[in-house]
Amino acid sequence: MRITGGRARGIPLKAPKGDSTRPATDRMRESVFSSLGPSVEGCRVADLFAGTGSYGLEALSRGAASASFFETDRAALKCLQENVRAALRSCQLNTEVAKVVSRDVFSLDVNSPAYDLIFLDPPYHIIADEIGRIFTQAVEAIALPEARVILELPGNLEPQIPGWELQRRIGKAGKDKPTAAIFKRIG
Repeated sequence: MRITGGRARGIPLKAPKGDSTRPATDRMRESVFSSLGPSVEGCRVADLFAGTGSYGLEALSRGAASASFFETDRAALKCLQENVRAALRSCQLNTEVAKVVSRDVFSLDVNSPAYDLIFLDPPYHIIADEIGRIFTQAVEAIALPEARVILELPGNLEPQIPGWELQRRIGKAGKDKPTAAIFKRIG
C-alpha cells in the first residue's frame, strides 16, 4: 500500500497487523481522486475512521491545505502517526497541516473544526446499521455547507442519507467489492 499521486507519490504506508484495520486499496483511492480531480487543492480534509490515514494523506499529497485524522484503535494510531510523519516529510509540509486525533467520531460536535472534504471509511460491519448515525452525529457536526463526503462501502449497499444527495458511485457492485460514494448536501 502506498500513496498513489501528488508530491508524496510512492511513499509506502504502514498498516497494523491483524484485521482490525481495512486499508483503502491503492486502486480505490486512485479512482476516488481521479473523480475529485483538482478540486482537492486547498481543501480542509477530515479522515474519519482513518486507520492508516491513506485518504487524508493522499489528499495532502495532492494539494489539500490541511488534514485531520480521527482514529481510536491504538495499533492503527501508531501506524497512522508514522505514515503522517513520512508523508509530511516527503511533501515538505509543516507538521501543523496534519493533526492526528484519538477521538471517537460519534463524539464530534458543532464546536469541532469544520471541513469541506470528508472521507469516511468505517468498518464494513457497522455501515448498514450505523451510516445514518455517522452522518447525523459526526458528518453534520463538522461539514461546511458545500462539503463533499466520500464514503467507502461494500458495493451491495445503497445508503439513503436524509439531507444528502449521492452525486457519484465509484467501483463495481457486489457484496465483497469496495465502492466509494460521493455525497453532497441537498440544497
